[in-house]
Amino acid sequence: MFRYLHLDVFTDRRFEGNQLAVFPEPQGLTADQMQRIAKEMAFSETTFIFPPERGGDVRMRIFTPGEELPMAGHPTIGSTFALAIEGTIRPGQERFVFELGVGPTPVALEWNETGLAFAWMTQPLPTFGAVIADRDALASAVGVPAGALVEGKPVQSVSCGVPFLFVPLATRAAVDSVAIDRKALATCAAGAGLAELPVFFFTPERAGTGEETVYSRMLAPGFGIAEDPATGGASGPLGSYLLQHKLVTPDVARGMLSLQGVAMGRPSRIHISIDSEQDRITRVRVGGVSVLVGRGELSV
Repeated sequence: MFRYLHLDVFTDRRFEGNQLAVFPEPQGLTADQMQRIAKEMAFSETTFIFPPERGGDVRMRIFTPGEELPMAGHPTIGSTFALAIEGTIRPGQERFVFELGVGPTPVALEWNETGLAFAWMTQPLPTFGAVIADRDALASAVGVPAGALVEGKPVQSVSCGVPFLFVPLATRAAVDSVAIDRKALATCAAGAGLAELPVFFFTPERAGTGEETVYSRMLAPGFGIAEDPATGGASGPLGSYLLQHKLVTPDVARGMLSLQGVAMGRPSRIHISIDSEQDRITRVRVGGVSVLVGRGELSV
């Protein structure tokens, strides 16, 4: 029997945000078993916590229902809260380091009188990849009119450890209307020299007095994820894209909020902070909160 904690991540309300299963004592499980468990849990990701091997505090493996990832944001933030609940992270501790596939990944911790209040994950600096030049074909492949794409801003691959394809759209209505034709999208990607990537749609359009900087959705059929309520691994690249392509100023980039998951009925609030000097990005952080939903045991 292997016990796990079930958390909702990037929210302080149960049954919102992104679901996560954390297995704090998975010793003895093989990679194949962990992959099958992640498929059984059917959350966007499931994490497995092992003793450290390279000088960090713990080693963590992250699985989607379809594959293992070298890093991801919502599993890192959620696992941080799980380990605080477990006592692995001590009350008042200011820093914790996960050993991930991309290397040591530090998390900064903020506390209040009730426990862990917020966690900031530092991600690798961004890599800006290929641009899909055929915007008409891309728009058709994702089910929106060509005019729905933000004029003058590229459809581009960006990575802070895991690459995503970023598609800037002019309105929230356009973001809500997207529907991927996977074969047509793969053809567009191949034309730009890209493999199939998870696709991140976003718009800078504001709604009322909302505090969010962007409104977003992430679809990743290749990962076995029809849609993800909150994607921390894409949020660092998102913030980097926004700054790189001058959709935000450097001052705004240090304190952004992505509202994701609304179309799924699981609103998630992902904080993003991008530091820069003289047009060069120097630090990428993604942060948020998590709430415990339940605990369980799984027989293998």
